[in-house]
Amino acid sequence: MAPHPPTPPPARGKGEALREPPLKRPFDVLVAGIGTVMLSPLFAVIAAAIKLDSPGPVMYRATRSGRDGHPFTMFKFRTMQERRDAHGPKITTHADRRVTRVGRLLRPSRLDELPQLWNVLRGDMSLVGPRPEDPHYVELYSVDDRTVLTVRPGITSLAALLYRDEERLLIGEGWERVYIEQVMPAKLAIDRSYVERQALWLDLKILAATALGLLGLERLVNLERKATALDRDRARRRQGASLNQDQERPGREASSA
Repeated sequence: MAPHPPTPPPARGKGEALREPPLKRPFDVLVAGIGTVMLSPLFAVIAAAIKLDSPGPVMYRATRSGRDGHPFTMFKFRTMQERRDAHGPKITTHADRRVTRVGRLLRPSRLDELPQLWNVLRGDMSLVGPRPEDPHYVELYSVDDRTVLTVRPGITSLAALLYRDEERLLIGEGWERVYIEQVMPAKLAIDRSYVERQALWLDLKILAATALGLLGLERLVNLERKATALDRDRARRRQGASLNQDQERPGREASSA
């Protein structure tokens, strides 16, 4: 199958400031570097389990759309049969038979995502940000959706936490339609709100919620309330921007008369 062409860079409005917080990149590199070293024994255990469980490589390499739509190679521990891309959908569906025995243990805990710490060190990804999507689905993004491409994709995100069980929604032959028409738009709405509100303190909250989720304590964090708060803040920002444009318009019209 021919590779996807690079996704065109997202359109940015006049005066639109979507730069990442100043300390975000240094924080990402510091945490990813420490995490890679400290978790190296766990990496070795997982790698050995994968090799013993099924034939194929330890790592799964996937092409994803990164910042400004540029494709990059994302790393994961392999949790499926080696011929995943040749046979079957690009997204894991409910009770997917391609998932290996070790994969069934890794996927719920998201431990298969740990190799993406290397993507963070390389500058492809951030610790927190919209989850990187397959270019095939990025081509379906609206102009508004493409806002999520203005930042580095992340290992975790508020949308990923809220939809950590999205595979249960993708059932039967119509799974892709459900993903495109329901799941993907809902996740993108949350990601757009995050991008427009991004801050280091918000990243810390999402990382804390992710850690609690790994321990099975996600109920201690009201993720739905956080998502609603982000969405309301985004609506207020948009309303304020619209009012400013309305106030500036008479002045421009007068000057051009």
